[in-house]
Order: sequence, then C-alpha cells, then structure tokens
Amino acid sequence: MGVNGPGRPARRPRPLGSRPPRVTLRRARPAAPPEHVPTGLRTAAGYVWRLALLGVAAYLVVGVLGELRLPVIALFLALVITSVLRPLVDLLHQVMPRPLAVLVAFVCAIALIGGVLALVGTNVADQWSGIGNELRGGLGRIDHWLTRAPFRLRPGTVTDLRAKIGAFLSAHRSALLTTALSGASRAVELATGLALAVFCSVFFLHSGDRMWSWAQRQLPAGARPIWSRAGRAAWHTFAGYTRGVLIVAASNAVLVGIALAILRVPLVLPLMVLEFVAALVPLIGSPIALAIAALVALAARGPVVALLVLALIVIIGQIEGHLLHPLVLGWSVRIHPVAVALSVIGGAVLAGVLGALVAVPVVSVAWAVLTELRDHEPPERPGRPGSRGDTPAVGDHPRRSQRDRRRPDQGESGEHRG
Repeated sequence: MGVNGPGRPARRPRPLGSRPPRVTLRRARPAAPPEHVPTGLRTAAGYVWRLALLGVAAYLVVGVLGELRLPVIALFLALVITSVLRPLVDLLHQVMPRPLAVLVAFVCAIALIGGVLALVGTNVADQWSGIGNELRGGLGRIDHWLTRAPFRLRPGTVTDLRAKIGAFLSAHRSALLTTALSGASRAVELATGLALAVFCSVFFLHSGDRMWSWAQRQLPAGARPIWSRAGRAAWHTFAGYTRGVLIVAASNAVLVGIALAILRVPLVLPLMVLEFVAALVPLIGSPIALAIAALVALAARGPVVALLVLALIVIIGQIEGHLLHPLVLGWSVRIHPVAVALSVIGGAVLAGVLGALVAVPVVSVAWAVLTELRDHEPPERPGRPGSRGDTPAVGDHPRRSQRDRRRPDQGESGEHRG
C-alpha cells in the first residue's frame, strides 16, 4: 500500500527547486445565439446577390461595348471573314506561300461579291421599264380587288394612298434630306469599319495561330490549359456557326429564287439577294424577306400569286428548321430554339438589327465555352494530393517503388518466401 492510499499510484517526487506546474483555467466561450434565418432563405439570398453582381457586370460590359461600337463591329466582321476564308487559305497554303494564299483568297472573295452585285444591278436595269408598267397595273388590280367582297372599300383607295404618300414626302423634304445626310455619315463610318475588319482579318488569316500562342504566353502557367480549351471551343463554335448559317442562307435564297421564277414574279435576283442577307438573322429574317417578295408579287402578279409566295414562308421555315439546321448547324451549335428566339429578340432590343445579327453566335460561343469548362476538369498538377505517381500513397515507405507495392494479401508471403 502506497502513501497515497490504496489503489493509487505513488507520486513522483519533484526535483528540488522546481516550480509546480501552472494550471490555467480557460473561460468557456458563450454559446452562439441560434440563427433565426432559415437555410433556404440564406441560400436564396446568396444566389440573389451573386446574380445581381453578374447582372451589373454584364450591364457595364454592354455599355462599354456600345461606346466602342465601331472597333467591336470591325473585330466581329474580321472574325467572320477569317472563319469563312480560313479553309480556302489552308488549302491554298499547301501549294503556295501563306501570304500569297491570303491574297488569292481575298481576290476570289471580292470577285464573287462584285460579280453578284453587278449581276443584280444589270438585272434590275434590264427589267426596270417593264417593272414600272407591271407595278402600275398591279396597283390598279389591287384597287379593284379591294372594292369587292369581303373588303368593299371605296374605289380609288390605293390611288389616294399613293397621293398621300407623295404629299407627305413633299412636305417633309427637309427632314428627309437631313436623314439622308446623317445616313451618309453612317455610310462613311461603315466603310471605315469594313476597312478595319479587312485589315484585321488579313493578319488573322496569315498569323492567327501565332497571335493566339503569344496571347496564351502572357497568362500564368496554371491558367493556360483552361484558356486553351476555352479558346478552341469558342473558335470551333463560332466558325461552325458562321459557315453553317451562310450555307443555310444560300440554300434558302436558291429555293426562293426557284419558286419565284416558277411563279413568274419579277426581280428574282434582287429578291434572292434580299433573302440571303435576311436569312442571316435566324427565325425572323427569312419571313420578312418573303413578305417583301409577297408585296412585289401582289403588285405584279395579283393576290393569288402573293398568297402562294406567303405560303413559301411556312415551306421554307419547315425545310430550314427540320432539314438544313440539323444537317449543317447541328454539329457546332447546340442551343434550343427558345434560346435562339430569346437571343434574337434581346439582341434586337439592345442594339437593333446588328444586335439581332450577332446575338445567336455570341450566345452559342458562351454556351460552348461553359460546357467545355464544365464537362472537362483541368488536369491535376504534380505534387497535389490525389495525383498518381507524384506523391507516395498513405502507408507506403518512401523508399519503396511503385512496382514493389503488393496487395495486403500478398505482403507476408512475398517477403518471407524462400
């Protein structure tokens, strides 16, 4: 039995001169008051302020881009030209130097556009006298048609309307002249933007890969793989959309031209060019062009032919939506038609016709980049936890190599064998 009592271990004597251990008493922290805000409300508030911050950032970006409208439009046109001419330049580069391939591609493009415009101008000049007579006779037929059931308007309605339009133009001649002068300044601005776009596209076609490599080298080493994947996804989507929508617009123009030629509607070539340009705006461009063609058909050929041209809106829309878009654009653009419609309307509200034109490619590129970064995780860096072959596994001796590791059921038998 020790001095400390039965069952207690004997205390070890303290060395002479040593101090007894100091005992510190810590005051217990007061319990946190219970939170009265529900978890769902706190989560919703977190999402709300983040979305509000993103909305403010997007508004500021749109405002800055609106102030820099000319260089932004020029850069967009340069990317469009680059995406269209890049396959031709790569093909020509196999048999000639790169600068000469770029020059030949631009000459071919200018010759094609100039030839189409010259052909349209010649067609309009040849048919102008006959078109004037057909339109005047067509207006008389429309006036006679409106006097019958079910409209029963008074005779001369169309003639009076034409006279009122002429009087309005004469009364507001000064305002129209001012608008024309402002349109001339816009034309100069458009020519400047087009020249800047051609200048940028020449360098994009000649050394675009080197420019992208230089831009990546300015980034931190850890961010380069992410930006590389995002850039590849963005360019793949933008180039595929641009080439695809041009193919779809050309197909629509050919179909409309064939139908108008069969119906003997005048100005077939100008209406084909109008259909091609309008079809670049998804969903709403082609119906607007066909509505103008229906007005021409109404004035020149009568209401029956005009109704047949209006029926082309449904037919072309079905062919475009169920055949051309899945075949041509399905591999590069994967967004829902509702998103396309909302993008076009939103772009038109923000920036007019130009906004409606660029809204779908911008949304498609953003969605492609988001999908690429979401579906492909970045590669694990060497030395980080969880990367194989860089750090030893838990429980392994540092001197044991990868090939010397064995399963637990083979450890003892392998070490004591023999």
